[in-house]
Amino acid sequence: MRRAVIAAVFAFSSIAIAFQSVDTAVSITPRMRPDATSAAAPHVQAHLRVDSALVQIPVHVTTPLGTSVTDLAREHFVLFEDEVQQKIAYFAKDDAPLSIGLVLDASGSMHNKIQKACEAAATFFKTANGQDEFFLIEFNERPKLAVQFTSDSGEIYKRIVQTRPFGRTSLLDAIHAAALNMKNAQNFRKAIVILSDGGDNRSRHTAHEIKTALLEADVQVYAMGIFDPEDAKKHPLEEMNGPQLLDDLTDQTGGKLYRVDKLNDLPAISERISNELRNEYVLAYFSTNAERDGKYRRVSLKLNPPAGMPNLRAYYRHGYYAPVQ
Repeated sequence: MRRAVIAAVFAFSSIAIAFQSVDTAVSITPRMRPDATSAAAPHVQAHLRVDSALVQIPVHVTTPLGTSVTDLAREHFVLFEDEVQQKIAYFAKDDAPLSIGLVLDASGSMHNKIQKACEAAATFFKTANGQDEFFLIEFNERPKLAVQFTSDSGEIYKRIVQTRPFGRTSLLDAIHAAALNMKNAQNFRKAIVILSDGGDNRSRHTAHEIKTALLEADVQVYAMGIFDPEDAKKHPLEEMNGPQLLDDLTDQTGGKLYRVDKLNDLPAISERISNELRNEYVLAYFSTNAERDGKYRRVSLKLNPPAGMPNLRAYYRHGYYAPVQ
């Protein structure tokens, strides 16, 4: 059985990148590199030996109020695959590098929202790990890979501030394009972040095809949904299906849908998503099912938190497709 070695060295960039938009100057400053000699912030290096039988499950745990819980240990998690308990072979709580695809709605209805979208992007990138990589897909009548994978978040931001919204909404096609582009990712942790204000009215792909593509891409999906009540009156079916679709996609992949009621809340929600991605546990196990049949396998997780902790909630992907010969 072939094995590959994934080595992740976590470092943070201290370079400040400034950009000038039409109205305001926005400074994107990634997090500072921790002092490697400091006992309070040691330099972390993790080595993970991986093969095709290893299943990796990123998990985000919160309190009932949504606060991240970051002090759990391996014994507080129990994993099951198709109702059979699995032995957790690897457990980590580290700020591992991410491969992130930003999927931006550039349809006509985003015309009065694009400035806040720019602010949200700037806020998101401020928490970036220096070894993260990003790509940008914009969509209206059809999706477009606007920026290929890059470690320069500034390149993404500069493209966003140049966006001129128009046309209809091909949301499903855009998500499908993002899932396909994840095949080029360099990091084993992958996420798609969607920013959209409505349902789909242009795509060729179906919701079922998108769900399958996301599972095969082994990617988490987060979404910021700006659902306008006035749009819902004009296009009730499309706008009703939009939130439900994003809710289903985010839930099955271990992410979350955030409904944006006020545009001014968008940057804060963007920061929250970024922080959640930085505060995850990574659990991995070698499946007891050795069959390479390509079938879908359901994953479930049970939390056994320490005594005295409130009821906790875990967000994680609910399944994967087995490898094939």
